[in-house]
Amino acid sequence: MNDVILKTVLNIRGNSGMFYQFRPLKAFIFGLILIYPISAGMVHGEPKHGIAMYGQPALPHDFVSLPYANPNAPKGGTIVSAEGGTFTSLNPHVRKGSVPWQLRFLAYESLMGRSYDEPFSLYGLLAESIETDESRKWVEFTLNSKAKFSDGTPVTIEDIIWSYETLGTIGHPRYHGLWKKIEAIEKTANNKVKFTFNTNDRELALLVGLRPILKRSQWVQKDFVNSGLDEIPISTAPYVITDFDPGNFVKLTRNPKYWGKDNPFRRGTNNFDEIRLDFYADGSVQFEAFKAGESSSFRELNAERWENSYNFQSVRDGNVVKSIIPHQRPSGITGFVMNTRLPKFSDWRVREALITAFNFEFINQSNTGGRQSRIQSYFSNSVLGMQPGPANGLVKAFLEPYAQDLLPGTMEGYVLPTSDGTARNRKNIRLADKLLNDAGWKVSDGMRRNTAGEPFEIVTLLKQGDTESQSMMAVYQQALERLGIKLSTETLDSAQYKERTQVYDYDMAYYRRGLSLSPGNEQMLYWGSEGIDKPGTRNWMGMNSEAAEAMISRLVSSKSHDHFLAAARGLDRVLTAGRYVIPIHTNTVSRLAHVKEIKFPDYLPMYGDWIGFLPDVWWYEAEN
Repeated sequence: MNDVILKTVLNIRGNSGMFYQFRPLKAFIFGLILIYPISAGMVHGEPKHGIAMYGQPALPHDFVSLPYANPNAPKGGTIVSAEGGTFTSLNPHVRKGSVPWQLRFLAYESLMGRSYDEPFSLYGLLAESIETDESRKWVEFTLNSKAKFSDGTPVTIEDIIWSYETLGTIGHPRYHGLWKKIEAIEKTANNKVKFTFNTNDRELALLVGLRPILKRSQWVQKDFVNSGLDEIPISTAPYVITDFDPGNFVKLTRNPKYWGKDNPFRRGTNNFDEIRLDFYADGSVQFEAFKAGESSSFRELNAERWENSYNFQSVRDGNVVKSIIPHQRPSGITGFVMNTRLPKFSDWRVREALITAFNFEFINQSNTGGRQSRIQSYFSNSVLGMQPGPANGLVKAFLEPYAQDLLPGTMEGYVLPTSDGTARNRKNIRLADKLLNDAGWKVSDGMRRNTAGEPFEIVTLLKQGDTESQSMMAVYQQALERLGIKLSTETLDSAQYKERTQVYDYDMAYYRRGLSLSPGNEQMLYWGSEGIDKPGTRNWMGMNSEAAEAMISRLVSSKSHDHFLAAARGLDRVLTAGRYVIPIHTNTVSRLAHVKEIKFPDYLPMYGDWIGFLPDVWWYEAEN
C-alpha cells in the first residue's frame, strides 16, 4: 500500500471554535483532530458576495441572475444527450472507473459558483459570502443557512471539512494539489469555515471555493475510493440521479425541493425536469440517433459535415435548428500526443519530424473542405497566446533564466511546419528525413532504425467511433511509410481508453485539452513533472520542464494583469516549442443542432458553448 500524506495537529490554544493546523506526515491514520483557534485578533477583510482573480467581480451584490441566464425561463420538459462510449461508475471524485463527465457539474455543488461570462469570477452558492485578506493568505466562507442535501438534511461545516480532507488525500488526483497548499482549516463559527494557505498563490482563494461538497455521514464505514455503481453520492445539487442502466443511460431528475432555487446564481438555470444521458459505442450511431429523434442535440465538430450533412428531413421541416455559438476562450490543444516517457519520442528533433510529416493542409482539405484553421499554439485565439517572433519584454525576462534548457524556437519564436497541400508533401518529407537522421534514426533495409537496430514503430491509441481520427491516421500512415516508419492504430472503448491513458500506456493517443482564460493551478496537473510517474494526471506527453513550472508559479502568484499575461504567453511558448502534440484543427465557434423545443438566451457568455451552458441555461418550450 502506498503511504498517504495526511495532515496532523501542531498545537492547541484558546477556548472557542475548532481549528485545524496541519503538517505533512506519512501514515496510514486517517482523520482530523479538533483543536482550538489561535487567531484571535487576526485582521479580517470584508465579507463579499463574490471574488475575482483580478479586480472586482462584474456583478453587483444584488444581481438578479447570471447575465447569460433567463430568469423567466419556464421549468419543465426533458433533454436527452447522446454520449459516446460507456460508464462504469457514478462517482466522479475518485480515479477508479469511467464516469459520465457531466456528473461533476450537474450533480454536485461547491461553496462558490463560477460565472462563464468573466475570465475567473465566483459568486456565492453554498456560501452566502466570502472574505479574504489583501495578500489572499487566507479565505473565510459563511455557509448559507438554507443549504441542504437532496435528502433534506442541512449542510454543516463538518461536511465541508470532511469533503476537503477526503478529496485531498484519497480522491481523484485533480484534488491533491490544492490540499497540499492548505496549511489549516478552522471552524470559526457554526456557519463559518476558514482556510489558511502555506504558499504564495493568489488563485487558492478562488480554487478552494470550487471543490464539491459531499455528505460526510453517507460514507461512514464505506469504501469511498472503490465506490462505483454501488453508491450514488448524495449532494446539494439541483439534480439527483434517479435511474441508470450500467453502460447504457443515466437519468437525472430536478429536485423539486432544491434548496437554492431562489439563489441569484441559480435563477434561470437548471430548467429541465429531466436530463437523460444515453450512451452509444460509435460516434456515427450518435449522429443517427439524433437524426432519428432519439436525442435532443448534437454538437458538430466538423465544419464540412455541418455544411453538407444537415439536410435531413427534420432540418428541412424546421423541427431541428442549427445554431452557431461563438466564444472568446483559447483554442486549447487537440491532436495526437507523443509519449516522451518512451525513448523514441524523447528527442525534440524526432517530434518535429513527426509533426512535419503530418500533412495537415491535405488532411484538412479532405476532412473539412479547408473550412477549419489549425491550432497554432495552446492559447491561440485569445490574448493569452504567444506573440509572433522573438520573446520580448516581460515574457523574455521570465524565460531567460531557463534559456539554456529551452528548446529551439522557444525564445526565437516557433511556427508550425506547413505543407504545399499536395498528397506527396515532398518538401516536408525531405525535412522530416533529415531531422530523423540527425537524431540517429536512419533507414536500413527499408526501415527506420536507431543505433541499436530497433525499428521505429508507432501504435496510435484511438477511441471506438472516432472515424475522423482514423481517416487522419490512414493518410499519416502512408506518409510515415515513405520515411521507413510503421504506424498502426488501436481502437478501444471509452473505459479501456481511459484505463490505458490513466497509466500512460501508449505510443501516441488522440488528445484534447480545453483551456480557459484564467489558467492557474490546474496547469500543473496538465504539464507538471509529477505527472511523469503519477497515474491519472493530464500530463499525457510526460513533459518535464522547469521553465513551464516557473511560468505556472508566476500565473498563480501574479498581482498584476501584465505579469499574468506575460506568464501565460511564456508558458504557451514552452508548450508549443516542446513539440509534444501534432495539432489538428480548431473551432472558434460551436455548431449545435438541436430540436426546436429547446431554447437558449440571446445573450451568450464569454466562454460560449462550454461548461455551464448546455443544458444549464437552456429550457424547454413547446411551440403551439
